[in-house]
Amino acid sequence: MIEFDQSMKKLRTVSGYLGSAVLNFSGETLYMDDENTAVDIAYSASIFNDAFRMISESSLDVGFAEASLVESRTADGHVFLINSSGESGGDNFSKLTTFAIFRDDGNVALGKMIMEKTAQSMSKSMAEL
Repeated sequence: MIEFDQSMKKLRTVSGYLGSAVLNFSGETLYMDDENTAVDIAYSASIFNDAFRMISESSLDVGFAEASLVESRTADGHVFLINSSGESGGDNFSKLTTFAIFRDDGNVALGKMIMEKTAQSMSKSMAEL
């Protein structure tokens, strides 16, 4: 089984990090870290995941590939969803979505890089199960 807490450890050290979650393809929360915020991470991640899936469908409708990243930037923070896309196009089991929120003054670029690598690594581990 995947040690989500260990996989997400590096992301938690990034400046400005507030919380995160890992969701499976159907939107179920597999991991959640809400220690640094009063936000209901599981609920927020589910709402953003629904929007992410609609955006992904729209991308396919215009002839592009599935969306791999969606960012919501506000005056005081950032919300990211990064889709691992799985190891193979038809394998929904290994597709994971990583959700994270950051303060606006945080190291957002580093957070995105870590999230992308972490999502791919966790997806690869899921494919091996």
